[in-house]
Amino acid sequence: MSDDHRHDVDHDAPLYYGGQAVLEGVMMRGKTRWAVAVRQPDGAIWVEAHPTSTKPRDHAWLRLPMLRGCYALYDSLAIGMRALSISADRSFVEEETGKSDSAAVGASLAIALVLFVGIFIFLPSSATKGIDALIGNVMGDGVWFHIVESVIRVAIFLAYLLLISRINDIRRVFEYHGAEHQTIAAFEHGDHLSVDTLQRYPTAHVRCGTNFLILVMLLAVVVYTAGGLLVPPSPDLHWSAAVGYHVALRIVLLPVVAGLAYELLRVGARFGDNLLVRAVMAPGIWLQYITTRKPDGDQVEVAIRAFEAARDDNLVAMTVSDQFTSPLVVAADSLSFTTTAHTVDPQPEV
Repeated sequence: MSDDHRHDVDHDAPLYYGGQAVLEGVMMRGKTRWAVAVRQPDGAIWVEAHPTSTKPRDHAWLRLPMLRGCYALYDSLAIGMRALSISADRSFVEEETGKSDSAAVGASLAIALVLFVGIFIFLPSSATKGIDALIGNVMGDGVWFHIVESVIRVAIFLAYLLLISRINDIRRVFEYHGAEHQTIAAFEHGDHLSVDTLQRYPTAHVRCGTNFLILVMLLAVVVYTAGGLLVPPSPDLHWSAAVGYHVALRIVLLPVVAGLAYELLRVGARFGDNLLVRAVMAPGIWLQYITTRKPDGDQVEVAIRAFEAARDDNLVAMTVSDQFTSPLVVAADSLSFTTTAHTVDPQPEV
């Protein structure tokens, strides 16, 4: 589950570490680098670190409110897909299969995009139109249409999360999601990074990507309603054409919704003790009882190794438990990083 859009692309703002759970591992992201650590079938931990995009530093317009959120979402998706591909390569495939085929990864992304539009945009719109037809077309395309459609979208989203949370492999991803949150929380509190220390922290975190998704759904009601009032559909549209209008409106306005949600998430990160902010963020925290699980010690170790490799001041040794014994395997194209008390350099392929 991705939390990476909580990372701030404004390089003059405070740095908030973010991350994402992947298959048998964790991706962590700082300001200048991101890293992924994956538990391999042989028990070793594969680690690789790479530089983040310099575009926000090079182009001032990418640091403007709203635009920075859209770019952060795009950049997060790109890094997230690469991290997932790495985790698939290192956690499950047999040696002779080699790297995941890039065409297959691209096809998977395209299928995921189509499913997203179909399940979370087309299905709620068409279902709302169907309900409206059953009750005599009293909603039309105004405010009530958008409210009912949003309720249906949230219900579909909750049902989806509850359904996939019953899958064993997804439950393990949710455990790594919890380990990611605990690692960041312990770091933010200046604590020693060890299994015992991290297990004292909750698996929920205010900057989680789950909060982002909830904010997107809440803001969608306002943005889509306003969009519908400013650019209303023709009153004599056929049912299918009306559904097409609403789907197109939502796709066009999605960057606006994402940008607003990102700005609110920044406010939540900076003013987390404010009662109003806490109330707005509460639904996302509650939802993390589904999307996170308590990790075991091996999963916590993987999360810490990912955080070590992603930390921007990585030349300074971190206060990390010296009880971790899993061997580290570092990718040949990885950046160097500091782990426990020594610098790890990538080794050439043999």
